[in-house]
Amino acid sequence: MDPPAVYRVRVGSIEVNRRIPFTTAFNFRDVGGYRTEDGRAVRTGRLYRSDSLHRIGDDDRDTFAALGVRTVIDLRRPQEVERDGRVPDFDGLTYRHIHPEHAEWGKRPYQPGSDLARYLADRYADLARTGTAGLAEAIGLIADGANAPVVVHCVAGKDRTGIVCGLTLAVLGVDDGEIAADYALSTEASQRFSAWVSATFPDSPEIPAPFLSSPAETMLLFLAEIREGHGSVDNYLRHAGVTDAQLAALRTHLLG
Repeated sequence: MDPPAVYRVRVGSIEVNRRIPFTTAFNFRDVGGYRTEDGRAVRTGRLYRSDSLHRIGDDDRDTFAALGVRTVIDLRRPQEVERDGRVPDFDGLTYRHIHPEHAEWGKRPYQPGSDLARYLADRYADLARTGTAGLAEAIGLIADGANAPVVVHCVAGKDRTGIVCGLTLAVLGVDDGEIAADYALSTEASQRFSAWVSATFPDSPEIPAPFLSSPAETMLLFLAEIREGHGSVDNYLRHAGVTDAQLAALRTHLLG
């Protein structure tokens, strides 16, 4: 079955299918293909985003290897890596574990019936305040073309990964609406993941709504509030520790 149309974008005369299917990785997709404000496009095959890659098994090894990934950036907490493991070893693959410091969501649980987009945006704002060093390190790695192709991932591939990819696309000049639409693709992926969990672990508890939903409004709120607080996304990243040279390098190798 073809992926939803939203996964497809046109770059010049070429149609890009962003989603890359794996057996037990449900949110793996290319971040490239988006148009920027100055008429360029984000290059495909350079930056990928995903949910946790520890589940890649024999059925998916050839698919992953064919992408030629050089660097995996794992944004999970240390205890999540210890609990689940990491991406398998591949020839030529560099694994980098970076944990942007942030509070456990359980300390501020979601109240059913309240504004989910607002709840998630507040969690992202918290991470943007406390996780600056980790975010700067991750984006600095993405900025170095020698590390590409890069895959950045967390557990679900939507929150920590969504922040890193959202900030990256914003710096490249992609429209906020496009960034939010890309972020929102994770909702469908999360639903597929939830169905897999239910079938594989029938006794597992129900996954809370914030862990399965990615309303586009969340990313719009997050980016708007970053700009409100810092003047621009570039300024926020400079505040976090990303250098002007890294920002320039990011645009050089990710824009065509």
